[in-house]
Amino acid sequence: MRRLWTPRWLALHAVALVLVVAFLGLGWWQVTRAAGGNAISWGYALEWPVFAGFVIYMWIREMRAELGSGGAGDASPSEADAAAGATASSESALSPAETPEEAPGPVRIRRPVRVTRDASAADSDGGDPELAAYNRYLSWLNANPGARPGDYPG
Repeated sequence: MRRLWTPRWLALHAVALVLVVAFLGLGWWQVTRAAGGNAISWGYALEWPVFAGFVIYMWIREMRAELGSGGAGDASPSEADAAAGATASSESALSPAETPEEAPGPVRIRRPVRVTRDASAADSDGGDPELAAYNRYLSWLNANPGARPGDYPG
């Protein structure tokens, strides 16, 4: 619970409080405008309290997330002993040559993507002369990477 009283959290509490009060105040202002004859203000009068409710929802969610992410200093002694026992049992499963520092991690190898082209499928234009001309244009652009489209001889 002490984690919710840090300077960061005090600022978040203040921001949440200011936003909720402001949104509810804007909602009340829209109600008074709607009562004065501005019909569209009824929609806004319902919208601002929804915004305030969303701020409250996010505020509570973030507080729960902060309290649920307990650090090592927040664990009770019995929880710390249980965690130490679990670590010791997992270390005993390693061979003597493999200490936790020497245990290999996941190996990530990046391999290039290899694409094979079927020449007959790439050149088949279905008898469409415009498609054949466009494919010739694209292959020319591919063969001449520094060229501009206006340099195309075709």
